[in-house]
Amino acid sequence: MKSKRKEGNIISKGEGTVVKNTGSSYVVRLDSGEDVACRVKGNFRIKGIRTTNPVAVGDRVTVAESADDADYIISVSQRRNYIIRRASNLSKESHILAANLDCAALVATLRDPQTPTTFIDRFLATAEAYSVPAMLILNKMDLWDADDRQLGEMVAHLYRSIGYPVYVVSAETGEGLESLKEALTGKTTLMAGNSGVGKSSLINALVPGAGLKTGKISDIHHTGMHTTTFSEMITIPGGGEIIDIPGVKGFGTIDFSPEEVSHFFPEIFKTASGCRYSDCKHTGEPGCAVVPAVEQSLISQSRYASYLSILEELADPTKYRKPY
Repeated sequence: MKSKRKEGNIISKGEGTVVKNTGSSYVVRLDSGEDVACRVKGNFRIKGIRTTNPVAVGDRVTVAESADDADYIISVSQRRNYIIRRASNLSKESHILAANLDCAALVATLRDPQTPTTFIDRFLATAEAYSVPAMLILNKMDLWDADDRQLGEMVAHLYRSIGYPVYVVSAETGEGLESLKEALTGKTTLMAGNSGVGKSSLINALVPGAGLKTGKISDIHHTGMHTTTFSEMITIPGGGEIIDIPGVKGFGTIDFSPEEVSHFFPEIFKTASGCRYSDCKHTGEPGCAVVPAVEQSLISQSRYASYLSILEELADPTKYRKPY
């Protein structure tokens, strides 16, 4: 363990990684292996990023003991990437879900509850925008009937054709989990999803002993209740970490400009190279190559609708009131 070093009225305890965020406090795993409960000063902010949480799970930080014998995070190292979303309806602030990621995994379901494709596409677009490789996990395949299986095959084919890995699994039966675990091993992965998609059950199945609470689906609304109330990094046997976060109800994008939204939809960006004008918004401009591709089913209608929904939100932030 590093020796303590006095600096004014604080004593340095060393560097480490944030492994838990309860909202009011943090747990930092020092490089020595010691877990330390920490706080941040009230005016602590990361330069250039206006967020509701100045520190996120996955951050590399420096910890020091203050004169009041409490441990504080005194600095955050530059992040190599992060996943961020709009903090709340009409809010200009953002919320960092996790930092320093090798992968962002979205857990989605076709039923009980059904994950909107707009939500999936906004998550994937945000991962593209912040340089985080992404994957899609379709859970609860044990509940599928013949129609669901056909839909599941179509959804998996769509996103795989774009370039995203897709894993079709059942946390209940264990089907598909071996290949998923292999894909996660050795990586730091954010695992996100709407409430009720079985994320906690999935992590419990992947990491024996994780002991995450699981909840039931509402019979009336077919939605889930939050069972995870804080963000936490969970170590995978064999190497790697999963960052578990509370269920996300909506995924409002932030810091996108209308001109760059198409860059975060790989198939639209690729097709846009054929547009007559470099600043084409793909909403009916002369010589647009994207709209004809949608009409010919070369680009999926659902993906194009998601693209348009982000443009609508940028033009009128009240659009974010919709359940994305």
